[in-house]
Amino acid sequence: MQLRLLLIFFIATTSCSAERILLTGGAGFIGSHLSERLLRDGHTVIIVDCLTPYYDPKIKQKNLKQIKASDQFNRLRVYYDDIHDQEKLKTIFQTEKPTVICHVAACAGVSPSLEKPEMYVHTNVMGTLHIFEMARMFGVKHIVFASSSSVYGQSTEAPFVEIAAADRPCSPYAVTKRAGELLAHTYTHLYGITCNCLRFFTVYGPRGRPDMAPFKFMDAIYHGRAITQFGDGSSLRDFTYIDDIVDGIVRGLDYRHGFEIFNLGRGEPVTLKTFIQTLEAVVGKKAKIIIKDNQAGDVPATHADIKKAEKLLGYQPKISLRQGLERMFAWYQENVT
Repeated sequence: MQLRLLLIFFIATTSCSAERILLTGGAGFIGSHLSERLLRDGHTVIIVDCLTPYYDPKIKQKNLKQIKASDQFNRLRVYYDDIHDQEKLKTIFQTEKPTVICHVAACAGVSPSLEKPEMYVHTNVMGTLHIFEMARMFGVKHIVFASSSSVYGQSTEAPFVEIAAADRPCSPYAVTKRAGELLAHTYTHLYGITCNCLRFFTVYGPRGRPDMAPFKFMDAIYHGRAITQFGDGSSLRDFTYIDDIVDGIVRGLDYRHGFEIFNLGRGEPVTLKTFIQTLEAVVGKKAKIIIKDNQAGDVPATHADIKKAEKLLGYQPKISLRQGLERMFAWYQENVT
């Protein structure tokens, strides 16, 4: 009898806490890991992703295949639609009735934004506006918005704290992410939609984007190709493992108190030189390095102050750079080489 009561209690509490989460960009690197975590936690996940060809869409299709394999209780919905298409978004919201939104979809990357700024503004600003408008129209009261450490620009005060002005971005990408944060603040102020803007710091790990240094360098070192080092190797990056980022996002979904900005980083930046040396040790090969001048739009350092996330979200990154790269390399050997 007691066991039966406990089972009924468990089912009831699980049902009450389960959400219908609309996740934009759910087929990408961060989105795919987050999708699997949310499904494991018992939520219904409604992915909206048009599989843009920023990198090979087959990678995202493979991610989706893995997500679908993890959907043991038929809680996954996938829509191959663009967040610019407001009519299709309306249909999705009417059909699925999401209770929470996690907006991860974006044109990513600093350097490409210098070449195609219009595309970045179109997707990252107008697309974000459409998501907030859907929330307003359909009564969704909580949103998590994926922002970026890029908004800090060439800040000389490290570690970076959320109350910094963030008003001197160095790339169109950074501009669009800061604009998304400001939209979030406006919709909180006008319509009472609680929103957490999460500033990610150099996320890496299994399924990592092929255009980012962790994957590019790992792949090149493994196959004996040269890597390009921009600058003298002294630039600092706060590399953050994917599982830690996903944990932070989940905590951001649970925390609902007006408008907030949180840094999600490791809080322990390393130099580019140290990063390459660590990769060499993990892969077991020496890197062939071509040195070039710093890239336009790049910043000399990123360093997250994570005290606020620790205090309010209970966020505690656990995976060191060496551990994370070892996990990533194990995945790489099994899935890529």
